[in-house]
Amino acid sequence: MEDLLHIKQLSVSFGDDNYAVQDVNCSIQDGEFVVLLGSSGAGKSTLLRSLNGLVQPCAGSIHSRHHGEVSSCSKRQLRAHRRDTAMVFQQHQLIDRLSVLDNVLMGRLGYHSFLRSLLPLPQSDRQKALSAIERVGLIDKALARVKDLSGGQQQRVGIARALVQEPRLILADEPIASLDPESSLQILSLLKDICQRDRIAVLVSLHQVEFARQFADRIVGMAAGRMICDQHSLTLEESDIHALYRHKLEAAVT
Repeated sequence: MEDLLHIKQLSVSFGDDNYAVQDVNCSIQDGEFVVLLGSSGAGKSTLLRSLNGLVQPCAGSIHSRHHGEVSSCSKRQLRAHRRDTAMVFQQHQLIDRLSVLDNVLMGRLGYHSFLRSLLPLPQSDRQKALSAIERVGLIDKALARVKDLSGGQQQRVGIARALVQEPRLILADEPIASLDPESSLQILSLLKDICQRDRIAVLVSLHQVEFARQFADRIVGMAAGRMICDQHSLTLEESDIHALYRHKLEAAVT
């Protein structure tokens, strides 16, 4: 079967010779849990945002099985692609003063025109949102304001918002970076469960090697904007880990 998403020789530059991502080749399959592993500044966030169409690459291609070439598709196709590739952000990107339910309903806006989105959303959307909130274990907090939740609970709201998009792929950008170990384990377990039960592919960026080994079907390692390895989690060796973090260690020494 054709790849869900195929990335070929992808590069993203923010100025002359300032590459955040350089010559990356990778593919994502249906129902696959892939960890994008690397230290801070490796280019993981930029790569994820380019896959969603939030960042424009300067070279290479991102091909979606369902929407074609992402960088050259129409506005309508890009809107559909973004529905299919839901983002979960490190800083949650929630509206603190709104309720959990209202934040999750934001995930349904991509299915409506701008004018329609100014009106109350259909009851069917509300039911989808409540189901997603229950799925992430927050149904008792559905009407609570997001500002009153813990960091781990807020990340669950972000995941519920992604779920109501009914995506084929979830892109999670360092979703546990600011969480304690117990909350981190819960969030990754939730994403893994969604991947396995719903057959939604998950591409999650992490810098914690132990979590990558525990949860990933496949690990794609990045350092200094380049892909260093792409292999099954069970075959990741210490030499691969050293290659991923070598430039950070060298910088610390010097």
